[in-house]
Amino acid sequence: MKKIFVLFSVIGILCAAPAFVHAGSGHEHEKSGGPKGGRLLEGTQPKAEFFVEKDNTATVTFYDETLKPVAVSGQSVTVVAETGGKKTTVEFEKKGDALVSKGPLPEEHALNLVVRVLQTAEAKPLNFRFVYEDHVCGTCKRAEYACICAH
Repeated sequence: MKKIFVLFSVIGILCAAPAFVHAGSGHEHEKSGGPKGGRLLEGTQPKAEFFVEKDNTATVTFYDETLKPVAVSGQSVTVVAETGGKKTTVEFEKKGDALVSKGPLPEEHALNLVVRVLQTAEAKPLNFRFVYEDHVCGTCKRAEYACICAH
């Protein structure tokens, strides 16, 4: 019985620990953020950052392992935004070294988003589901959809 208690205690401590802690900052982070202040889409290679611009359009920028921008080379992105039961599909096109939405996201304070990334035309799509909220996190000072805090 004592071994089970110790095991569950250790599991509880490990589950409560944050995935990332910035050394010396005293501030815990659950995930890494993108260089522009957007959301890094975990598992993409090269790394993709989803960023909502001031005009409510979206940009997806790709980065190497050191988070230096790399040119778009066959990737494609589509976003489905849902609010109030209504779905809007937003297509992206290449502009410079990034993919930029052809139109803005719906102007809502909160949207359910599905960001679909194809690394190549033959690749299996990667779907990223999250809520886009237009306010700023009080702790990390990033847009809430790109928040890196452990809350």
